Amino acid sequence: MISVSMHKQLMDIYNKLYEHFGSRHWWPADTPFEMIIGAILTQNVAWRSVTVAIENLKQEGVLSLEGILSCDRSELAALVRPARYHNQKAKKLQVFCSVIAEEFGGNLDAFLAQEMGTLREQLLEIYGIGPETADCIILYAAQKPIFVVDAYTRRIFSRLGIFPEKIKYQEMQHFFMSHLPSDVELYNEYHAQIDALGNQTCLKTKPRCGECPVMGACSARGEILQK
Repeated sequence: MISVSMHKQLMDIYNKLYEHFGSRHWWPADTPFEMIIGAILTQNVAWRSVTVAIENLKQEGVLSLEGILSCDRSELAALVRPARYHNQKAKKLQVFCSVIAEEFGGNLDAFLAQEMGTLREQLLEIYGIGPETADCIILYAAQKPIFVVDAYTRRIFSRLGIFPEKIKYQEMQHFFMSHLPSDVELYNEYHAQIDALGNQTCLKTKPRCGECPVMGACSARGEILQK
């Protein structure tokens, strides 16, 4: 059951973020496959570096299931080098593509069409895919209603005093999904707005509190501003 007061508070935050940042048009990808490749490559690196790696794959004509599987591992690693940890990420890309090729006959749509719980379990069994990456794929590629949380979510909402800083991933996710309606478009845009705030304003050190659209609701603002 959704708490009316918490739902209102979360939607007030969302509306202020949306008014400030506008629609984020996230996830930026031409196809579900490209989105998934981006989700794997963006682990532990800024998105701008991922765009360079994806462009490299496009220019070489290997941004496809067949292309990545046919690419020599070292050559693939060189193409995704801008996304850092290139050897590990090249392996992750090829392992993922192998699962789709071998277990689903290369049919990515069939893989993504599975029931959400089943899809999440299978994603988490694939080498190199953790909860955040799996949930991004479910929300943005499969278009299923799961709320994606990350380090920005923890930082922002702990500073807002809504939950503790040491909260676990699954607890954060449950919190949002318990207090917001199950809606793909809302979950999509809300996560994008949180990441915009965390990336541009609510920084880990020296946050730009004067530019924050939700500063009025921030229980940590006095402490932060004094540092």
